[in-house]
Amino acid sequence: MIGLEFAPTPRCQSLRLTRTFGGSRPARMGGGGQLTEPAEQVNGRAGGVYTWQEVQSHCSRSDQWLVIDRKVYNITQWAKRHPGGIRVISHYAGEDATEAFTAFHPDLKWVQKFLKPLLIGELAATEPSQDRNKSATIIQDFHTLRAKVESEGLFRARPSFFCFHLGHILLLEALAWLIIWVWGTSWTLTLLSAFLLATSQLQAGWLQHDFGHLSVFKKSSWNHVLHKFTIGHLKGASANWWNHRHYQHHAKPNVFSKDPDVNMLHLFVIGKTQPVEYGIKKIKYMPYHHQHQYFFLVGPPLLIPIYFHIQIMRSMISRHDWVDLACSLSHYLRYLCCSVPLYGLLGSMLLISFVRILESHCFVWVTQMNHLPMNIDHEKHQDWLSMQLHATCNVKQSPFNDWFSGHLNFQIEHHLFPTMPRHNYHLVAPQVRALCDKHGIPYQVKTMWQGFADVFRSLKNSGDLWLDAYLHK
Repeated sequence: MIGLEFAPTPRCQSLRLTRTFGGSRPARMGGGGQLTEPAEQVNGRAGGVYTWQEVQSHCSRSDQWLVIDRKVYNITQWAKRHPGGIRVISHYAGEDATEAFTAFHPDLKWVQKFLKPLLIGELAATEPSQDRNKSATIIQDFHTLRAKVESEGLFRARPSFFCFHLGHILLLEALAWLIIWVWGTSWTLTLLSAFLLATSQLQAGWLQHDFGHLSVFKKSSWNHVLHKFTIGHLKGASANWWNHRHYQHHAKPNVFSKDPDVNMLHLFVIGKTQPVEYGIKKIKYMPYHHQHQYFFLVGPPLLIPIYFHIQIMRSMISRHDWVDLACSLSHYLRYLCCSVPLYGLLGSMLLISFVRILESHCFVWVTQMNHLPMNIDHEKHQDWLSMQLHATCNVKQSPFNDWFSGHLNFQIEHHLFPTMPRHNYHLVAPQVRALCDKHGIPYQVKTMWQGFADVFRSLKNSGDLWLDAYLHK
């Protein structure tokens, strides 16, 4: 789902602290929760022993701990240097991040070296491995499933698949320009060319998504290089902007204040909780009971050409992402070199705006149908499998649906295994469904048209909830 703005991570409530150390004398805590006196050392590592209650208390912006495989890490300073952005790792402050850590990093051994300096101890032996009310059985069963699909080679990509995909993107764009260069710039040919360019852009968006999730090459560096080329030179966007935004969505899908895709700048109220909250507080930035109607005016046509374009440019400049900016500008320079001789500067600007609007329509409907009709709420601290299944649904498989959506019709499998090559989603889907059936977790599959209709229906239902609360509560 595509939202409109980042939101700050809310501060956690203060908790009464309990700490047990190997020695009888407690260690003093420095800024950000760092140990200022050495605790007992275990094999050269900090030997603090902690309860879940204490870990959960360290979840403010200035003091962040998290747990991975029962080891406790102080990420307060590291979060600012985290390659995926400060927000995505901060969303797990005070929590068990084992499942998210495993899902996002294809080479766990390589990443472990960054964790060693952050280690401050481990959970007490009497503490469970999972925090809060998460199901140990579900977590273990999903861990077993992941190990099984890894052994089956489903995390190995087929280079030919992605080479073919890149080739057809370049072919579509070349064909679009060839048509008008050879046969002229009539309205009919211009429209045909615009549709081909929009299709090429949409498919390039799915390909950059593959590289961004590190699902093509074994070496992360190769994925990063191709990601910058694909999203930058082919699409005119920013790899760093995408990483910092999109990984938050995967880490906490449909969670207010953590998933940027559900922050709607007060243009829409979504889900079942937010509309009632807005209604009770008499918040009326927009006539929300009509949002299912004005969505067609401000959602699909404007997201990419207006909001995303402004946000991307502002992000690259403010963060000094000069490499991303150079890649983005190379895209527009190439476009102008092809279009200005045919349409002039003004005509070229109108053409690319029309292409972006066409692309935006397809992009919004494809991304919204998997998330917007699903559960959208505040943080519930669920295990990985339950959280992803409550926030995502699938669209039925077909050759067209696979191609048109970039295999994101398998949204459930993509969210559970974000580093898995998309051509393997259909192979793991039956195993995921069996696991969901075992634990009574709904596994929703729709037709594409039903998915589109559910976007409209969910907006209307949320608007009705807001109106009822606004008038009667």
